[in-house]
Amino acid sequence: MGLSGRGVVAVGTLAAAGFLLLVGLPLIALLLRVSPAGLLDRLGEPLVLDALRLSLLTSTAAAAAVAAMGLPLAYLLATRSFPGKRAVELLVDLPMVLPPTVAGLALLLAFGRMGLAGRALGTVGISIPFTTLAVVVAQVFMAAPFFINAARAGFASVDRRFLDAAATLRAAEPRLFFRVMVPLSLPSLLAGIGMSWARALGEFGATITFAGNLPGRTQTMPLGVYVALQQDLELSVTLSLILVVFSLLLLVGIRLVPGALLRRYGARGPGR
Repeated sequence: MGLSGRGVVAVGTLAAAGFLLLVGLPLIALLLRVSPAGLLDRLGEPLVLDALRLSLLTSTAAAAAVAAMGLPLAYLLATRSFPGKRAVELLVDLPMVLPPTVAGLALLLAFGRMGLAGRALGTVGISIPFTTLAVVVAQVFMAAPFFINAARAGFASVDRRFLDAAATLRAAEPRLFFRVMVPLSLPSLLAGIGMSWARALGEFGATITFAGNLPGRTQTMPLGVYVALQQDLELSVTLSLILVVFSLLLLVGIRLVPGALLRRYGARGPGR
């Protein structure tokens, strides 16, 4: 016997309430664990300051690198058909489903001292593992799909009429890209940067495997939470709350900024 309309609504409401409880209760538990005064007192501790500085530095560098390397690839995937395109798309998406520790081990085998590329890098005095650069590399590896997929979707959604109009004016492809494709795809590009930045900020498994957990050098906020959890629960909660605040700010930015740009460019054509 099928459910009535009211029954479906009731089941859906219960499921939604269960999900909200599952997500909200742990956050409430974090907030209630430490007082505002205690939180402020712990913010000045060296572990917190060093981990926060390193996290902001590496995640910003990773987001910039992802945008620089991912933008042309996203444009290529959105506008061209070529042999092996499916394989490239699978390779782009793979880090999203790959266990982070496996990703870290793969990076170590590729760029470690005896790795595929590590040996060549070693001959010119470059060693990546267990350095701050290794943190950025691990974050780029794990965060890139979030930007590339968002950018590709943005490029693919550009109205053909604008492209046809640019073609009739004999616009060169670089001009078409920067004056038409990028402005009209800007909401998706910014959302992708925000998501990749958030993913880099929260990266743990690949970082600890490839870069280690060296205070002031590779110990980011998530790694600081892990270390503090074994010694000082309140400090671990403080670090966690800082990460929650930054994640919320990024999500708010992802929701508000692209929407405002979409309304702007929805009312105006590109290049106006």
